[in-house]
Amino acid sequence: MSSLTHLDPEGRPVMVDVSAKAVTRRIAVAAGYLEVDDPAAEALVQGGGPKGDPWSVARIGAVGGVKRTSDLIPLAHPLAIEAVDVSHHWDPATHRAWLRVQVSCEGRTGIEMEALAGVTVGLLVLYDMLKAVSHDMTLGPARLLRKEGGRRGVVRQPWPGCPWEP
Repeated sequence: MSSLTHLDPEGRPVMVDVSAKAVTRRIAVAAGYLEVDDPAAEALVQGGGPKGDPWSVARIGAVGGVKRTSDLIPLAHPLAIEAVDVSHHWDPATHRAWLRVQVSCEGRTGIEMEALAGVTVGLLVLYDMLKAVSHDMTLGPARLLRKEGGRRGVVRQPWPGCPWEP
């Protein structure tokens, strides 16, 4: 028998039954970056390119990614998201455009996937906004920095080089 929660005893994928779990306050924070070349960096720092302000559109895209997680991840439960906070940071030394997404809700299951989906979709939007200037960009990594709620309580995962603390 597998210890993976999304497989039944025969190894087939299943959506986990969370009906017996207690409703708790859930918070998840994820971050990631898009590494860009000089032309894309210049467009980003100047606040625009041929498609407009990349940061603003990436922030909206991140919120959309959070809201559509259960459509993107087949076995993720649809959640009633209560808040999404998106932050960005430009690191000129590494040419990394960072996004941070914090998501919260009251629920029976975690919201890590929503935070991670928000970060990755936001970074994809940033790529899309900058690709008119250059395609020399590398997406990721993205990772969970912190989660709260549920049976594990608070989980913090430091990320050296990340501009935010878990």
